[in-house]
Amino acid sequence: MNALRRLWKGDLPLPQAFWNWAVAGGIVVNVLTSISFLALIMGDLIVAAFVVGYALSVPYNIVATVGVWRSAGHYEGERRWADLARIVTVGGMMLLSVT
Repeated sequence: MNALRRLWKGDLPLPQAFWNWAVAGGIVVNVLTSISFLALIMGDLIVAAFVVGYALSVPYNIVATVGVWRSAGHYEGERRWADLARIVTVGGMMLLSVT
């Protein structure tokens, strides 16, 4: 939980927040929830499918996006990398949240 708290506050280095939490974590969480969603839909468990599909992935995507955004604000390297990380994370997480 400490790492998640550090992510939320933007206390992680930008490369770690972006690559570990937004990219790798986002893929894992969203693939697993999508597979679970499809399995539950096929089992006619519609409400459970939507809970698993969205109530788990969307909060993760929000935390990862906020963490990257805040970490980018503390980034001391080239500003374009911080801006690019923000754009890619917001766009990617929005896409993952609706699929």
